[in-house]
Amino acid sequence: MAKNYNDLTRALIRKLPTGKRITEHGITFERQKNGEGVYSINIMVDGRRIHRVIGRESDGTTRTQAEEFIEKIRQDAKHNRLSLPKGRKVALSFRFAVEKYLIKLDEEGGKDLIMKHRRFSLHLVPFFCDIPLSKISSYDIERYKKHRLQQVAIRGNTGRKAQNSSQEKTTSPGTINRELAALSHLFNKAIEWGWIDRRPASIKRFKENPGRITYLSIDQIKRLIEFAKQDQNAHIYPFIIIGLETAMRRMEILSIRREHVNLQQRTIYIPEAKAGSREQPITQHLAQFLENYMAALSKGSEWLFPSPAAKEGHAMDIRKPFRRVVIAAGLNPDEVVRHTLRHTAITHLVQAGVDLPTVKRISGHKTLIMVERYAHQNGEHIKAAMDKLENRYKKNG
Repeated sequence: MAKNYNDLTRALIRKLPTGKRITEHGITFERQKNGEGVYSINIMVDGRRIHRVIGRESDGTTRTQAEEFIEKIRQDAKHNRLSLPKGRKVALSFRFAVEKYLIKLDEEGGKDLIMKHRRFSLHLVPFFCDIPLSKISSYDIERYKKHRLQQVAIRGNTGRKAQNSSQEKTTSPGTINRELAALSHLFNKAIEWGWIDRRPASIKRFKENPGRITYLSIDQIKRLIEFAKQDQNAHIYPFIIIGLETAMRRMEILSIRREHVNLQQRTIYIPEAKAGSREQPITQHLAQFLENYMAALSKGSEWLFPSPAAKEGHAMDIRKPFRRVVIAAGLNPDEVVRHTLRHTAITHLVQAGVDLPTVKRISGHKTLIMVERYAHQNGEHIKAAMDKLENRYKKNG
């Protein structure tokens, strides 16, 4: 069936200013600075990206010729598929496999989709590109790990002067492990969906050093909140308050819908948390804060952090204002990051003597082992527990 064109019409092509282009159904027409018009195509066929310049307008090239060229490529691909031996699979390029994987994962209600999109688009796809998925080797993965270890980590201050680049931190093994986990999940799903017969390579992750967890003292929390109130960004103050009083992750906070806040039960429903959907408990103070905050939002807003310019409808990042507030509060912006709010809430829960299973319920961690890391931060609460044991013995001695 012939395609309908709304943008790539003769009338609009004739009126197109120099330096501009129109793209529709894989065909692009560009009006160059010298006035010449050029037709090109950019399509995916059987997992391969086909990008060709078809010809110039002055040579008599038309949109119809570009359409015919696309049809010929697809017919040739179909013929080649029919000529394959029975049972033979068409090799999917890594790039195309990722595109299909993310679409199907979204349809299945997969978890952590935003971060998977980010890890694939920023790092994995640019490296593996058009290598067939089934041909990725353990050697390729080791090359990827080495390549990522040598890269400078993405930071909030992208405008930093070049002479300071030697002081930048390289990508951490933990960050790379999260990317390798996404790659491993792609392999597993590709087998499940029948794209490949077996895992093409083994993936060895780095051994991570748990390191020291950065968290804020009560004094630092007060300073951070005070400067957040004064900041020009309307989202940063509620973001920090919610983070400190729930231990929710960055994107869990930014994607809160109004309908997911239950003030009576004092919960926030998180449909796409890292470990699966959950009900997030909140403090009485936060419930009162959210009641006032939501009352001040426009009636048509379904999000707590609306952003009309964003495709998703809500804010996707708050890095710059957060960094600005941290600096204003006299804290180190390279140590105090958005995730520090989560570390702070969990650490103070542990130090307040809350049992670890309850902390796990509040924080949304998958296992108790992940929560136990916080039990080693500032041993005052442990000393207090031992004092209680000593006093009990003395009382009954």
